[in-house]
Amino acid sequence: MKIKSTILAREKPIIKIEIGDIYDPKSQLKEENITIENTDLESIKSYILSTDGMVLIDTQMYFYKPQTELFEINDECIVMDFIYCSNIETHIDQLEGEKYSKENTHNIFYTTNYKGTFKIPAFKQVNYLSIILTKDFYYNIINEDWELHEKFSKKILLKKSGYLTSKYIPFTPAIQWVIHEIKNCNRQGALKKMYIETKIKELLIHQLEAIINQPLPKEQIDEDDYSKLQEAKKILENDYVHAPTLTELSRMISLNEFKLKKGFKACFGTTVKSYIIKLRMEYAKDLFKNKASTVSEVAYKCGYKDVSHFSAAFKSFYGFSPQKFKINWDFINIWITGFLFLL
Repeated sequence: MKIKSTILAREKPIIKIEIGDIYDPKSQLKEENITIENTDLESIKSYILSTDGMVLIDTQMYFYKPQTELFEINDECIVMDFIYCSNIETHIDQLEGEKYSKENTHNIFYTTNYKGTFKIPAFKQVNYLSIILTKDFYYNIINEDWELHEKFSKKILLKKSGYLTSKYIPFTPAIQWVIHEIKNCNRQGALKKMYIETKIKELLIHQLEAIINQPLPKEQIDEDDYSKLQEAKKILENDYVHAPTLTELSRMISLNEFKLKKGFKACFGTTVKSYIIKLRMEYAKDLFKNKASTVSEVAYKCGYKDVSHFSAAFKSFYGFSPQKFKINWDFINIWITGFLFLL
């Protein structure tokens, strides 16, 4: 499989990768950082992990003039796509999708010969993460459990390009957390390869769950309210430590409390309160990786004034008390990684 990304105004491709099509558990994981900075024209940063059957590309771009990116893959593949920016005009051959990107959304698609054109406005921060899998690699991690996505699997078998779901849908906290873990992995060599492959499988599970369990029937929520609910979600994500009350959040997005409570649950499959707890618990887990942090310090940093309330919430969320989790963090981490690897 050959993968190439080119900014049409530039002479040379910014990304050019070739990998084997067959999944090989013994193949090495290659790591590459690409940085192109020109204060008059552009800033491009791309972090790439690749091995036989898989390429992970995390790219950030910023231009002072409108640019067009051409992204090409010369073979059939499955792409786990995560978009962090909005209003990028998009055209992908063989795929009928939304014309403009939406911030913090994801999808999965299959294509036999990918050619995507992306028109990027000036002064727009662009960020996307794409995990590109050969069909052989995908079959190895999906275990051919076609009941999870029967229509999509038929497209692959018939070599018919298409999306798993017709529209990109919002990130879930679980998806955000796994992406965070992938980006912050500091393992090396074979252990890093094992870890990344495990996390890709975990991420795929969360994507399938998010798509299969979509709780949002679009006809029940008008576009204006949906935008306000997305704004509410973003407010909570930006400051879950000092999260606003339901009344304050309602006022901030100009949506009454009834619509906020009902709409948030319909859109994101959870209540406002549960979502705040989830964000705080994921942050607490990250803080406990630093063994110097005490339970009281972590509770305070996560927005809890009462340590006992924090401890109860933590145990309810993870099944461990924070004290036990902190003491046994290394063992728990190894156990979780090994368990996910066996899934």
